[in-house]
Amino acid sequence: MNLTLLSRLLSPLIHKMSSKYSLVALLLLLLHPMVLSGPSNGIIRVGLKRNKIDSKEGATLRDVRPLGGYENSDDTSDIQLKNYMNAQYFGEIGIGTPPQKFTVIFDTGSSNLWVPSAKCYFSVACYLHSRYKSSQSSTYNKNGSSAEIHYGTGQISGFFSQDHVKVGDLVVYEQDFIEATREPSITFLAAKFDGILGLGFQEISVGNVAPIWYNMLNQQLISQPVFSFWLNRNTDEEQGGEIVFGGVDSDHYKGEHTYVPITHKGYWQIEMGDVLIDDKTTGFCATKCSAIVDSGTSLLAGPTAVIAQINHAIGAAGAVSQECKAVVAQYGKTILDKLINEALPQQICSQIGLCTFDGTQGLSMGIQSVVDENIEKTSYSWKDAGCTACEMAVVWIKNQLRLNETEDQILDYANELCDRLPSPNGESVVECSTLSELPNVSFTIGGKVFDLSPEEYILKVGKGATAQCISGFIALDIAPPRGPLWILGDIFMGRYHTVFDYGNMKVGFAESA
Repeated sequence: MNLTLLSRLLSPLIHKMSSKYSLVALLLLLLHPMVLSGPSNGIIRVGLKRNKIDSKEGATLRDVRPLGGYENSDDTSDIQLKNYMNAQYFGEIGIGTPPQKFTVIFDTGSSNLWVPSAKCYFSVACYLHSRYKSSQSSTYNKNGSSAEIHYGTGQISGFFSQDHVKVGDLVVYEQDFIEATREPSITFLAAKFDGILGLGFQEISVGNVAPIWYNMLNQQLISQPVFSFWLNRNTDEEQGGEIVFGGVDSDHYKGEHTYVPITHKGYWQIEMGDVLIDDKTTGFCATKCSAIVDSGTSLLAGPTAVIAQINHAIGAAGAVSQECKAVVAQYGKTILDKLINEALPQQICSQIGLCTFDGTQGLSMGIQSVVDENIEKTSYSWKDAGCTACEMAVVWIKNQLRLNETEDQILDYANELCDRLPSPNGESVVECSTLSELPNVSFTIGGKVFDLSPEEYILKVGKGATAQCISGFIALDIAPPRGPLWILGDIFMGRYHTVFDYGNMKVGFAESA
């Protein structure tokens, strides 16, 4: 996940929104159990549960094929799925012999498997979920080494154990996983999922244990080193989604996939180009940004400077930053003059005394990264607020200069973006009645533009007068060289069928069908 990001998303929505939006946040971001799976020779498919208010019996899925470039393998049998609410996606696994069932997030943003332990005595969250009982498994192997994973709003801790893990009809032998004995966060207390099954790389695995995906390959349980996601965003349809281990389901995408290489092994991290609003550049990622493709994150997270531009374009209301407006009022003309005189943009804020470093501070250093190795609760340091506001103003003003706007128009625009700044933790809402008037937001990946329509990037909960519309964009600021960074979560993966090709170290996107 960043389950780091799930925690990041959930906490501000619970604590900072009004009670009206807190309920919406819970419906959107907490997960509800389910799963069905099916047998395969060389390919395994796992049915995912999409949250929907009225549960329905699922339809049949078929025509699972190997990915081009690999040897052929047999198709899988059909799988039936159920829906519950349209927000998160889940599957069921079994641990032990006989299998003890757990509902988990299949998460490309982390690498460990963990579930609550029967030895979890002092966390209420454990008593609200299925708990692993080692004494009831004939294939349990004791390990006992301590383990701890930090998230944005808390942590889980426990110890490592080893047992067989069943995914569909596929059994991974002697898989190391974490028995969680402490789950103090509200994220886990309120959640409907039991645990997390990480599909990231071993480089970010706590304890350096081999992720379950690696052991599927090492034990030759699947014939191709690839897995793929289809996440259904249509609430009127019965199928919730699907993961295919060892291949792709050609029924769930159109055309060809656009592939881009993994740029940093750990997360499924790729390089991304410009972000467009209504086909116009935002001027921020034109020279490239990094992006993590993360099935464990509901929304899209990106640099505050771009999120503010998007929020302005879609009329999303966030927290007003007085510091931002003060910087624009006091230094806006100076920034404009320096840009006109071709000063280096990354040095302007240090030249006028708002930043300490010449271009090395990076945008919004006061907002801590949720993907740092030691993740702490996201917080905003007002000591760096002036620098942060200045760096954003440089980006905005530089972008407007390209459009040959007047000085007054440019500074007015920067002030308007200050009004659209989200809180440091990022939530924003829009008027549901305006969806048809909103622009597309597009991402450039592998030289191809991937569009998201308002219906795809706005999360709409409820119907009629009680409907609430939440912007699918939240702020996330990470300093160079690791950033700027985007998180492409379920909103993006719902529109675009996603292939994670471990054998060739690349990720592919094609329009979902």
